[in-house]
Amino acid sequence: MSTTETYSHIQEIITKQFADKVFNFQETYGMLSFEAPKELNLEVLGFLTNHPELGFAFMTDLCAVHFPDKKGAELQVVYHMHNLEKNVRIRFKVSTAIEDPTVASAAILYPTANWMERETYDFFGVIFTGHPNLKRILNVDEMTYFPLRKEFPLEDQTRIDKDDEMFGRGGNLLTQSLQN
Repeated sequence: MSTTETYSHIQEIITKQFADKVFNFQETYGMLSFEAPKELNLEVLGFLTNHPELGFAFMTDLCAVHFPDKKGAELQVVYHMHNLEKNVRIRFKVSTAIEDPTVASAAILYPTANWMERETYDFFGVIFTGHPNLKRILNVDEMTYFPLRKEFPLEDQTRIDKDDEMFGRGGNLLTQSLQN
């Protein structure tokens, strides 16, 4: 069975179980990905694990992405799941509003989710309800912000201690050195 046929079969099984509650199926970067409402994350993850044909029993990664322009769904939690027997991977996503950044903890189903959820909380502020010990693990406890959210400009345009020409922008130094 080809990868496309495998992903089509997986999509059929998931859609049969959840109907229109799962959506946005697509194959990106060689991996099937799909989305569901955040209220269904544990139900979908449990189904992916326990269904005899799916068998996605290993969570290889859990992370988040901040989409500031997606009002009401600014934070997206991404689960990378792996069927070790068939060597198939899929990506499952749920979104949440930045005003209510809560998602049910998957640590109940996957022990590997424990530290990954803590890291995601630490950098994006996603609150995993039901997590056994949700606290910062890489940043100091006194931080009042979440550093991987896109809430700050990439550069401070008012800095006077930096010369853009030294970073290859502006071109004046290069032009002058070529003329000499």
